[in-house]
Amino acid sequence: MTNNQTNNQTNNQTNPPSNQPPNPPASHTPPGDLSAPKPESTTDPIAHIVLLNPEIPNNTGSIGRTCVAAGAALHLIHPLAFDIDEKACRRAGLDYWPRLNLTNHDSLQDYQSSKSAATNTWYLTARASRSIYDITPQKGDHFVFGKESVGLPKDLLNAHPDQCLSIPLVPSERSLNLSTACAITLYACIQSLLSSAQLKTDDQGRLIPTENPNKKRT
Repeated sequence: MTNNQTNNQTNNQTNPPSNQPPNPPASHTPPGDLSAPKPESTTDPIAHIVLLNPEIPNNTGSIGRTCVAAGAALHLIHPLAFDIDEKACRRAGLDYWPRLNLTNHDSLQDYQSSKSAATNTWYLTARASRSIYDITPQKGDHFVFGKESVGLPKDLLNAHPDQCLSIPLVPSERSLNLSTACAITLYACIQSLLSSAQLKTDDQGRLIPTENPNKKRT
């Protein structure tokens, strides 16, 4: 899905306010991480975007911003190719980053063991014959993306053939920018949730969170 992507992010982002206070350190996240434990909520994320070993900080920052705006959670599976508080990541995330529902995982195995077995997990790859528009996602589904240079490992895809999805492209093109791919996938999920009445908007077109006191998904 994300093979041979390049760092083609625009450079017209504004810098975050200089008086923005840093988040306090969190024991469960790597040193220097801008994330902090978020208050417990009865509102589940609309979806979970999972990045396996991302390489470009601008992409991760932009994806984090998209997740905040859409009410989704972001999972980062280490090792990363950059420090999470790198300037490019912060610039792309702007002032959204402190509000991001972010979870760091030491490894793919750590991520896999942390989520419920009942959770739907989808693996995005250009090699899938089924697209994101061929499924009916459920609220709280996980969408896993590989690193920019090579995508998801073949052994991981081969282990989950029925859960592999692609984003439709014209025959002559190979891939999309990772941030773009995440945004397309997330909003395709939102469109489906709206159509199936799992989600709704208010009179101003804003997404209305769904309350779930049981908190079964992670």
